[in-house]
Amino acid sequence: KCLVAVLVCVALVEGIVRIPLTKHKSMREALREKGIELSYHDPALKYQPDEFSSSANMYINNYADTTYYGAISIGTPPQSFQVLFDTGSANLWVDSIYCSTRACNAHTKFNPRESSTYSANGKTFFLPYGAGSLYGTFGYDTVNVGGIVINHQEIGLSTNEPGQNFVVAKFDGILGLSYPSISAGGETPVVDNMISQNLLSANIFSFYLSRGGQQGSVLSFGGVDTSLYRGQIYWTPVTSETYWQIGVQGFEINGRETGWCSQGCQSIVDTGTSTLTAPSHFIGDIMQAIGAQRSQNGMYMVDCSELNNLPTLSFVISGVALPLPPSAYISQHYQNGNQFCSVDIAPTYLPSHNGQPLWIFGDVFLREYYSIYDRTNNRLGFASAA
Repeated sequence: KCLVAVLVCVALVEGIVRIPLTKHKSMREALREKGIELSYHDPALKYQPDEFSSSANMYINNYADTTYYGAISIGTPPQSFQVLFDTGSANLWVDSIYCSTRACNAHTKFNPRESSTYSANGKTFFLPYGAGSLYGTFGYDTVNVGGIVINHQEIGLSTNEPGQNFVVAKFDGILGLSYPSISAGGETPVVDNMISQNLLSANIFSFYLSRGGQQGSVLSFGGVDTSLYRGQIYWTPVTSETYWQIGVQGFEINGRETGWCSQGCQSIVDTGTSTLTAPSHFIGDIMQAIGAQRSQNGMYMVDCSELNNLPTLSFVISGVALPLPPSAYISQHYQNGNQFCSVDIAPTYLPSHNGQPLWIFGDVFLREYYSIYDRTNNRLGFASAA
């Protein structure tokens, strides 16, 4: 079934609520500047079954590399926080006054005692991530996202955040945008409350992530912003209403089909992952095609003078090939006056999804494509980013 190319109705633009996103250094970059190197943790650990609502546990290990955050407020009167808007998880949590670890003290903390609309619900949660863990308790309060006011929204308040890594994080919490079926503790996600309270002109949100270290990234609720993409929007159905998961029918290197997804692949579209991740058994062939060599710290590097000669990687999604040029998957770094070029593609070692290899379309992919998340029709749209 070929994917239908459509132009979204311009009328949706009038009901858009825009949330500016700010790009900061990632936790990994900040720690590296201090001489601390985080070990590699498989980004796909986040998608293990025990995250689902049968428990209040959720993996958040890959946030060491995230860089895009935006502002929300919680409570009455409002208290403001910088949060990561994450399509790869479902819960909203922020640092709180109940936590006194160094990591919590480095961030803005929510004080429920100063909110007249706060109420506790008595449930606790545990969020493990690659370099530590987060403990918290659930409550309810009014949440304001770009002027959209959600009443009686479930929120997680941190109570213990051991370890040092989140000390350098630029976000005070995470706002999950995935489906409610994977919400830790069975809590209702923010978007689902927006929908049930009829707060959106259309049950859609969309991301534009700026390129080249520039600011200007935007999360839009209620529609699409036609100024942030060019050409047509291509739609593909969600294959599992858990994460924003889609099917991939092919993977090409310089226009040549590899056959790796001839029996089908799956991909999770995840704003909470910075890299593009590939199934581990594909990595060797991808790096060989790119001409990358593995460095002592485990990163794959290329000769910066060869950037214009590197291959274009393309994913075939519902009959349409979406290319990633070398500028999308190569990062340029400078140290002591020297230039280095690394490949922003990482392996994932978890088993295939129902026998189909699993990719993760993180920020490497999403900087190239404006992405639209349609909850009414359970589909994802992609258009070339402006």
